[in-house]
Amino acid sequence: MGRLWPLLFTVLLISSLSIVFCKTNLQTTQTFIVRVQNDLKPSHYSDIKAWYKSTLTSLSTSTNSLTSEKNHTSISQTQDSHDLLHVYTTVFHGFSARLSPQQAEELTNRPEILAVFPDRLLQIQTTRTPQFMGLRTGSGALNGILNDSDSGSNVIIGVLDTGIWPERLSFHDHDLGPVPSSWRGKCVGGEKFPKTLCNKKLIGARYFSKGYEAGHYAQDEETELINSARDTMGHGTHTASTAAGRHVNHASFLGFAHGVATGVAPKARIAVYKVCGAQGCVSSDILDGIDSAVEDGVDVISASLGGDPMPYYQDPIAIGSFGAIEKGILFSASAGNAGPDSRTAINLAPWITTVGASTIDRKFPADLVLGDGRIITGSSLFQGRAGRAKDKYVPFVYAGNALIKQRHRASSSDCLPKTLDPEVVRGKIVVCDRGGGSRVGKSVVVKEAGGVGVVVANMEDLGEGLLADAYMNPSLAITQSARSTVLEYIRSSKNPRATLHFNGTTQVGVGPAPAIACFSSRGPNVLSPHVLKPDLVAPGVNILAAWPDGLSPTELSADRRRTEFNIMSGTSMSCPHVSGVAALLKGAHPNWSPAMIKSAMMTAAYTHDHDGKVLRDEKDFNVSNAFGMGAGHVDPEKAVDPGLVYDITVDDYLHFLCASGYNSKQIRVIARRQVNCSESHQRNLWDLNYPAIVVTLGASSPSKSEVVVKRVVTHVSDGASTYTVKITNPKGAIVTVDQGKMVFKKKGQKHTYTVRILTEKVGMGLPLDGNLSEFGHLTWTDGKHQVTSPIVVRWP
Repeated sequence: MGRLWPLLFTVLLISSLSIVFCKTNLQTTQTFIVRVQNDLKPSHYSDIKAWYKSTLTSLSTSTNSLTSEKNHTSISQTQDSHDLLHVYTTVFHGFSARLSPQQAEELTNRPEILAVFPDRLLQIQTTRTPQFMGLRTGSGALNGILNDSDSGSNVIIGVLDTGIWPERLSFHDHDLGPVPSSWRGKCVGGEKFPKTLCNKKLIGARYFSKGYEAGHYAQDEETELINSARDTMGHGTHTASTAAGRHVNHASFLGFAHGVATGVAPKARIAVYKVCGAQGCVSSDILDGIDSAVEDGVDVISASLGGDPMPYYQDPIAIGSFGAIEKGILFSASAGNAGPDSRTAINLAPWITTVGASTIDRKFPADLVLGDGRIITGSSLFQGRAGRAKDKYVPFVYAGNALIKQRHRASSSDCLPKTLDPEVVRGKIVVCDRGGGSRVGKSVVVKEAGGVGVVVANMEDLGEGLLADAYMNPSLAITQSARSTVLEYIRSSKNPRATLHFNGTTQVGVGPAPAIACFSSRGPNVLSPHVLKPDLVAPGVNILAAWPDGLSPTELSADRRRTEFNIMSGTSMSCPHVSGVAALLKGAHPNWSPAMIKSAMMTAAYTHDHDGKVLRDEKDFNVSNAFGMGAGHVDPEKAVDPGLVYDITVDDYLHFLCASGYNSKQIRVIARRQVNCSESHQRNLWDLNYPAIVVTLGASSPSKSEVVVKRVVTHVSDGASTYTVKITNPKGAIVTVDQGKMVFKKKGQKHTYTVRILTEKVGMGLPLDGNLSEFGHLTWTDGKHQVTSPIVVRWP
């Protein structure tokens, strides 16, 4: 239905304990996550769970909150284990529990407690895309990376989401070999989900809802929370099949996008960790899901969720993903859906692979025909007919002019419920601003007011990007520039009329493609400005993938349609594309570290569309930059043989945290180990061995400044190679490298090089907000491989 999932799981967060510890109602409890220094456990406790329990019962005020157990632990559901919601043993050492703010504050004064932070609620964020990404030829034959990795058959993707609908054909296990021997997990049965539903494709299923239930979010559910990995929202089924769905012939959404549906890594195994309900996902459950996935032995974690940026030592996703990286597991996450505004990207830790969204070359056109004969092509997945048979023109009105008396004008123009005057709307096509509220819901609102059709018009901030929606009534979406044309026509015409044409067609090969989706969150990185985010982009607009039974494609109660596939948009959809590519790379190169896989995807990414032009921003189709596209659009076939990679060790990340100003206690919360920052060799934030170079010059910097950056590359191709460097300078900067050539004699050999960036501010003309960024790139090439790193110079 083309729905854009709200910030892929936007967080409503309390950023620090100081906000929680208020003076009123101190006995009110909430869920807190507690980080414990386990090596301080007294010897007389048999295990850490007994110690944790004793710690809770020793608090000054007793709480009698919900008892729970972690699916993969042996905490018994008895009064002997009261107050423990989760126990974390792998990527995080500690527990979660219902506490009063007074008790939480009391815990922070104990020497064994490293951190206490409140739980937070987050919100969640193909027949064409594999071929569009180059994974199949026009004849459907498999290309190199699918052959090299056996389509990911020995790789396990852990999907953190809303669960899965296991009966879908996308998850069948026909012709799959044995489950990888590295798998240590299990299939946990539950409500409407017997464990027999798992197979050699869906090899694991767990569910985590204790934090969600303890936060009383389930009380707001329209339908009862299902206590199993069964997906009743659709998001998890869609993302899992996008990453690793099997081939399904004759797939379509209500006849649109007909073809063979397949995920990026069709033989990869799926392990599902249900961590979200209808209201969103809570951090304590997410952390438990990550903890379990790492313990179970997954190779890639795909998390189409995230929240507002906060310091890494306070962010359970950053902490959990660090633990995953330590175990050699790549962690892929969405960049967010808050674009096109700058500084909106989320999941910013350098060890996370952060994915923005791009368009593909597939459109679903529908036409708005004005009374003067002008045709405006929009987008729609509406199945019915309107206007085509007799070209019947009907009156045309802007919702902003269809006010109910004493209603706010802005609310009316957005076509929110009970804002339209039936006397004005009846029998007309209504132009609704996209603004607030559900896009498909606007169609229902207009029909209830007596309207016969809807045009959903982009506002200025959404620009020229269009999403396809499965409207229940005759409706289509138009761009911001088209909105201006339409409103001028309505204003200037004495009798504005229009008709809608729906052909039910699917167009492919439509350019420019790819382009950066207008909703995709942008950099720069607000937490670590010298780390490029997003890292790269992948298809995230109008993506077809599997969908559950019993759930309408719009999730509107009035929608009685049912379908096996749905079309959705968001960085929630782009994330599993990269997760699938990472699985293929892991299958082809089992010994590569997560940083090597990430480097291969970034340095092999392309920055020009299929017509050879620089990638455009869908908002206005001006040229995009590294804050929108990251290193570029993922290119699986080039990533499998990148030539050179930039590897990063766990210790490198720790040195980076030291250079970022984190103290030893804060780093210990993240890394579960003592770190002495005085011994760290990294002094400059830009010296993390990242596949991109971002440097920042302060306002007090001299008119001419030089920044020195060091990088280390590893040769990963067979045989000897000689690489030479090519540089495109950012405006106002001159970039040089200490060596113009690197000679590699064997696979695995490393070379260090130094980059000098000489900048000049004179005459550059800073914008009104005082911020200026210029972009270039550095490429090492041996004639076959192009190993490219973006260069960003910032004057904040």
